[in-house]
Amino acid sequence: MPLQVGIVGVGYAGFDSMTPGLSTRELMFEASSRAYADAGVDPRKDVQSFVCCDEDFWEGISITDEYMPDQLGAVLRPLCTVSSDGIIGLATACMHIMSGVADVAVVEAHSKISDVLNPSEIMSFGFDPVYSHNHLDVDPRFLAGMEMARYLKDSGTKREACAQVAVKNTKNALLNPRGVHAAALDKDTVMNSESAASPLTDLESSKAIDASIVFVLASAKKARKLGDHTVWVKGIGWSSDTPVVEDRDFGWADYVEQAASRAYKMAGVGVPASYFSLAEIDDTYAYKELQSIEALKLAKKGKAGKMLESGTFDRDGKLPVNASGGSLGVGHLLEATGLHRTLEAVLQLRGEAGRLQIPRAKRALVQSWRGLPTATGGVAVLSN
Repeated sequence: MPLQVGIVGVGYAGFDSMTPGLSTRELMFEASSRAYADAGVDPRKDVQSFVCCDEDFWEGISITDEYMPDQLGAVLRPLCTVSSDGIIGLATACMHIMSGVADVAVVEAHSKISDVLNPSEIMSFGFDPVYSHNHLDVDPRFLAGMEMARYLKDSGTKREACAQVAVKNTKNALLNPRGVHAAALDKDTVMNSESAASPLTDLESSKAIDASIVFVLASAKKARKLGDHTVWVKGIGWSSDTPVVEDRDFGWADYVEQAASRAYKMAGVGVPASYFSLAEIDDTYAYKELQSIEALKLAKKGKAGKMLESGTFDRDGKLPVNASGGSLGVGHLLEATGLHRTLEAVLQLRGEAGRLQIPRAKRALVQSWRGLPTATGGVAVLSN
């Protein structure tokens, strides 16, 4: 059965390094109110399913979904929590719609990282408590450093290419009103910045920010009644590699390849490298963009760095990658990172990306990673 789900409304609030004037719930209320207005729906009458993507450890509250309904207009309505990245939340909503459970579904995810005093300690909870981390008094990004080193070795990619990702994305973000970490950098500045986990540097690592993002999704029949700015989800997939860190292939993103294979098959994508107008993909760390490009079949193995340096992935290149600035230029949004990738792609396909607008944008690829120490991510194929 072909996927027939439309994104009919989008809303967001925040996009700042700190939002002391707004609580998490107030951010969610603002974002959801804007999404409902954009879609032209009443959450109390028109929405049959609500999906939230959050993690108790980031919230500092157990059973966080108990605190979700009020600000979403979902009191006494069906609401489920997906403790994973936002693209997997989108997939959940798509399944609700395609199964007939709902005609209209809402997906929300957020980050209120400015309220978290010990983010590195929380990240450490994800590691194996015996073998992988808790006996090591190190920054949990050591795993990213190990992955980066292995990726560079296995692919033959030049070290400078990773720095160029950070240069490209922070520069793109200068045109994005949501670009909290926009900057005009050069490769030497990036490579000589403070070490995060050698060879990974601080300027090759995204910084978390606050925001809430909400999407309203609808069945094809319902979407056609809700306006003419629908963006269609043509394919979606997700995958998790082994949770045992020691068993993974650090040089290759298997979870990305598997998720993409499922999304491409569903959407009927033949040759990914020539199919898309743009791609918004994971760049939590600069090397991840190159690694993901190859796993997504947008470049052959070991070729992403050379294509980057030739300008292929520039905002005005043959295949713009992270024209928004990505997580390096805008900021990382914890479980909402996949929804941010999707938001930027939706705005492009609607022709509402402002100074970031890519001419004649027709099809977009969106990909996310849940972050350290996981090997979980999602891929979505969108079209207007």
